Amino acid sequence: MARKIEEQRRTGGGRKRRPVVYIICEGSETEINYFKRFRTRYSNIDIRPLPSQHKSAQSLIAHARDVIKHEPYFPNDGDRLWCVFDRNGNTNEELRKAELSAARNKYSIAFSNPAFELWFLLHFVDQRAYLEDADAVITALSADDRIPNYSKSGDYFDLLYPKLEAAIARAKGLEHLHAEQGRPLIHRDSNPCTTVAALVLELLHNREKQKADIK
Repeated sequence: MARKIEEQRRTGGGRKRRPVVYIICEGSETEINYFKRFRTRYSNIDIRPLPSQHKSAQSLIAHARDVIKHEPYFPNDGDRLWCVFDRNGNTNEELRKAELSAARNKYSIAFSNPAFELWFLLHFVDQRAYLEDADAVITALSADDRIPNYSKSGDYFDLLYPKLEAAIARAKGLEHLHAEQGRPLIHRDSNPCTTVAALVLELLHNREKQKADIK
């Protein structure tokens, strides 16, 4: 297996291998559909959103380890791995253990409390009030002036992208708010909160660099 993966590291004709960003998601629709849209024809990285069925944060981190046993993954060559998950039923202790496990493996985490759709909601409003659960987020997101008839399988990238700068600023504002109040970000009490902006900024930097390289 090691030899096979090492062979995959090389490309024909002496071409340089593009760094890979693996995005391990807890679901199979919403996050996958969104992150796929950051791919472009002239991308200088390979963006690979991968689905799972793991709602447990610790199980998702373990699943990520299993995934890269069978994939070419070379951090020294610029490869990155992100784990994307929501609060769900995870206890604070389970979230802490998942965070420590990710740090040991040098994985990054994009955490949303209570749900990934909070990231979408921040494109429209500076949400500071507590949100009970994923259903509450989706109800807020489905307002007529946001995404009416929102569906988890929908593709809303083109609608959201022009509002991305505002969403990033609002997400960072929530992070600062929780920090000022002494709350860890990856914690049940950090509601509402999402660290998806850090992942998006990484992908966005690559997307904008592509445009500059093409000009």
